[in-house]
Formats: sequence, structure tokens, C-alpha cells
Amino acid sequence: MMYFPDSNPHVALNRLNSWIRRCPPLADALADCSQSLHAKYFSPKAVRLITEYLGEP
Repeated sequence: MMYFPDSNPHVALNRLNSWIRRCPPLADALADCSQSLHAKYFSPKAVRLITEYLGEP
């Protein structure tokens, strides 16, 4: 929701997952830490990776 504050939660998650899929190094890093791309919640490590690759929301 932080990246897409004007969207409903379902749409925000879909859009974030779309961004993740468009960034193969991020998708690979998330897979390496056992984070599913279909998860509704992200681990602290996954959040750090997302902000590292996509920047602060």
C-alpha cells in the first residue's frame, strides 16, 4: 500500500508483484530468501530487498 496509496489492497499487491516480475534481479533475490511472489505479506528481509531494488515508497 505504501507504493500505491490510492489503490485498494488487492490492486496494490498486484501492481507491486508486477514491478517485482519486471526486475529479474529482485525476483531472483526474493526467490533465494524463499519469498513467494504470490505472498500477501513480506518478511523483513524481503522488504529490505524490495526497498533496495525499487527504492523507498
